[in-house]
Amino acid sequence: MNRLNIVFDKLQICAVLIFGFSFCVWSAQSKMEIGHQISKPQGGKVVPTNLNWSERMLLSEIHRFPEAWMLDFSKSPKWTYPSAIVLDGAEKLYEKTGKKEYYDYISGFGEKLINEDGTIQTYELEKYNIDMLNSGSVLLYLYEKEKKEKYLKALQTLRSQIYGQPRTKEGSFWHKKIYPYQVWLDGLYMGMPFYTHYTKDFTTGKDAEKAYDDIVFQFDSVQKNHLDKKTGLLYHAWDESKQEVWADKETGLSPNFWGRAMGWYGMAMVDVLDFLPKDHPGRARIISYIKSYADAVIKVQDKKSGLWYQVLDKPLENGNYEEASASAMFVYTIMKSVNEGYLPQSYKAAAKKGYGGIIKNLITVDENGVVNLNKCCAVAGLGGKPYRDGSYEYYVNEKIRSNDGKATGPFILASLEFEK
Repeated sequence: MNRLNIVFDKLQICAVLIFGFSFCVWSAQSKMEIGHQISKPQGGKVVPTNLNWSERMLLSEIHRFPEAWMLDFSKSPKWTYPSAIVLDGAEKLYEKTGKKEYYDYISGFGEKLINEDGTIQTYELEKYNIDMLNSGSVLLYLYEKEKKEKYLKALQTLRSQIYGQPRTKEGSFWHKKIYPYQVWLDGLYMGMPFYTHYTKDFTTGKDAEKAYDDIVFQFDSVQKNHLDKKTGLLYHAWDESKQEVWADKETGLSPNFWGRAMGWYGMAMVDVLDFLPKDHPGRARIISYIKSYADAVIKVQDKKSGLWYQVLDKPLENGNYEEASASAMFVYTIMKSVNEGYLPQSYKAAAKKGYGGIIKNLITVDENGVVNLNKCCAVAGLGGKPYRDGSYEYYVNEKIRSNDGKATGPFILASLEFEK
């Protein structure tokens, strides 16, 4: 009987030990799970609010558009230009932070849009649409990093478009083959940073000199043909033939100063200077254009909000509104120019006021931390079907939406300039 009691006591001890060990394991697992939940940033927010605005906006874009080809609200992979603007910011943020998530977002764009043989999905060279060059800047970045042959072939295809792009009699690029003799301010941003960057990476000697001269000429031509000497602003477009309904029969100019067109032009100048040789005589001219441009833009900045209007010089007219993409582009252009020494430090005040105006009036933050940029003009152009006449009524009645890459991209870039 004593022996049975001893055995029973030992069984009890074993049971207690087994139960205790199991409880410890369960307890440890529970703590790990709880710890994992606690490690989520700021109570499980999708976008942490303790980051800089540049990262907050990029993370918000990645949340909204999990693949970068979606940034233009595309339903399937399509070679368009808005993705490249956001990815320009992603490139700079990756270089600044080293966060692989940002590089993967950029790399995924190239992997999805460029086939293994170097062909570009949905791209049609024969259309000679200068908008299609802009995303080539993403491929320049990826080729520098990865040296994939397919990116080189795609880049060479895009460079061949420049060789064949139709031009005005004096040598300015047409905006598209379907818009003959027309030069739009948009086209300077769509084509010239890519053209300059490509030349720097792949062209040498006399060919490079010729290309750089050609690039600077595009700005010289726009200054000659688009500039309104009274205000210092530049008109959206110029028709060399003066045949379009929207074109003034004497000057060939479109009738209004569209905010984003001016924004594109400013971004084109400061981004081209990143790659134009320091000793090129055209640099000084472009920097002088930036100075007169900034002076004109600041004159039409709203004194109260710090923002800019859809139609720049008519803030009080019915239907006009403070528009996000133009405002972000102007802030980026001015602040980058100050940082690079193209403009004096005194210009920073206007950029700072504009940036604060965007955050105060156009930014909203969801409960999960996702950042939204509101009041973005979805699109605007001239001609086409249905016909866009360039009137004031046309510009203010185009669709307005939130989180357009043509606004979020420049906002990221502007934020980065302030975060330097």
